[in-house]
Amino acid sequence: MKYIYVIPALALAVALNSCSGKDQASEATVSEELPRVELDAAHSREVPRKKSYTANVEADNTNNISPSTPNRIKQINVEVGDPVRKGQVLVTLDRANIDQVKVNLDNTQREYDRAVQLLNIGAGTQQSVDQMKAQLDALKTQYANLEENTVLRSPITGVVTARNYDPGDMTGNLPVLTVGQIAPQVKVIINVTENDLTLVEPGKPVSVVFDALPGEEYAGKISRIYPTVDPATRTFKSEILISSPQGRILPGMFARVNMDLGSQRNVVVPDRAIVKQSGSGNKYVYVYRDGHVAYNKVEVGQRLGDSYELISGIEDGDSIVISGQSRLADGVEVEVIRK
Repeated sequence: MKYIYVIPALALAVALNSCSGKDQASEATVSEELPRVELDAAHSREVPRKKSYTANVEADNTNNISPSTPNRIKQINVEVGDPVRKGQVLVTLDRANIDQVKVNLDNTQREYDRAVQLLNIGAGTQQSVDQMKAQLDALKTQYANLEENTVLRSPITGVVTARNYDPGDMTGNLPVLTVGQIAPQVKVIINVTENDLTLVEPGKPVSVVFDALPGEEYAGKISRIYPTVDPATRTFKSEILISSPQGRILPGMFARVNMDLGSQRNVVVPDRAIVKQSGSGNKYVYVYRDGHVAYNKVEVGQRLGDSYELISGIEDGDSIVISGQSRLADGVEVEVIRK
């Protein structure tokens, strides 16, 4: 048998009103509850400005070995990585053109000698001699140029860093070989920010380490600073020469350049105070004043243990939020957790 229970309408209305009242009271309590935050004080101090840069090693001097005119390669005497000395023959090209010019040169030399003899016995003219002399000089110049561009020599002592052709190929836009000078020094190029540019000058010493040479540290110095800024990165290129008397530092090695730029007084805050904006690289710090917080954009410098140096955005002595940021927004009223 089924039973049907009937609840009086008045009782049901009272019950519903009672529940609704509790929910409204609860919502009122939540809405009146302020975000709770913990504060700390920003303070300024002298911060050592030790900067580290990364770069790839480049040869101190680089030469591209190419003929002045296209020609077919007959022989290449070296491979990538081979050491070479100044004046060493690296590449031999086809001699067909130079052999033809040599035949013309020998014929012209004989005709010139004959013209001089005829002039000496009164059977020739000075004009003929002068014409033959001009032709002879032109062929000598052409032959010397072809000789220089048929046998390619290294203009420096160094190492072969690139090879773009094989024997039998026709030379084109690329150099046949590239030779880099790696002793007694090599170089790296780093990008220095505008803020640090005034602290960097030619002759400034640096120390350099290489992943490929663990446990070894090399001395270097800034040799020049490029006079124009890169508009994309707002940095200046600075060239550093590194001593490598034994030629152990090779082009392409990964280098870490460490530079002491003295010290500078800046504001330091706990790392917990830094808030990263989602979807961008911007960083912020909440500053507390008169019961409310302000969302201050900051420029972060170097990490100092569990703190960060700030280049801009916060003043010395500002009260900053170090916990509870998840419920905050710019201008929000907050409750401070008292310790």
